[in-house]
Amino acid sequence: MKPFKLAARENKDKDTIIEIPAPAGTVRIGQGYCTVIAGPCAVENREDYLSVACALRKYGVHILRGGIFKPRTSPYSFRGLGKEGLAIMVEARQITGLPVVTEIMDVRDLDLLYDQVDILQVGSRNMQNYTLLDQLGQVDKPVLLKRGLSATIEEWLLAAEYILSGGNDQVILCERGIRTFEPYTRNTVDIGAVPLIKHLSHLPIIVDPSHATGRWKMVIPVAKAAVAAGADGIIVEVHQEPDRALSDGKQSLTLDHFQQMYEQVVKLAALENKNI
Repeated sequence: MKPFKLAARENKDKDTIIEIPAPAGTVRIGQGYCTVIAGPCAVENREDYLSVACALRKYGVHILRGGIFKPRTSPYSFRGLGKEGLAIMVEARQITGLPVVTEIMDVRDLDLLYDQVDILQVGSRNMQNYTLLDQLGQVDKPVLLKRGLSATIEEWLLAAEYILSGGNDQVILCERGIRTFEPYTRNTVDIGAVPLIKHLSHLPIIVDPSHATGRWKMVIPVAKAAVAAGADGIIVEVHQEPDRALSDGKQSLTLDHFQQMYEQVVKLAALENKNI
């Protein structure tokens, strides 16, 4: 057996499909589906977030994203609205009927977030925060586990194993690029990780072309490459006016660019016999 016993494909005949109930209808992530998650990097204020959420709902997004606790390299950068941002996300969920995903950084925030959001995201910096992973293994809530900055495939799957071994089998893997010698992109996209994960594990895998590249002009082609490689979905950053975004504006799509990407992804998903 491989060291990631529960995540290994040998442990389970069928691919894991995560079902996320929401007012607008159940969303599924896994084999046979192409799920699109989108929204701004951070919840900046009520008016802008509700506006972009309603627009994305119109364009066909399945899940809304938005950071309320932001792990930033500099302590002086915008670090999220915290509880105020959570209230805005909850309102957006009520208005659009879409499920929401946000990052959890501290086990002390688990009680705050558990009943309010549909998916708990573990960011790349916390992929090996084993105390957090242990606690997320104890809850009945989907977990979106991003690959660490320099993590190997095995380290990534073993991080998932922490959650699975605690009893929570609702783990979604997210490839978001890894740190290499290349300075022209924020990270290096490991598209090959998608078919490799499909070979090694039964867990669903999505790709984050926004964080993987750091350049909005690269988001659409990388999103298409991810779907063509067999990814179960994508998660992208979208902002009405990226130039005034408080975080990650350079990698955020405008609503018009998002609509272009969505239309192309739908066509690719159909070629791969995936339900959008």
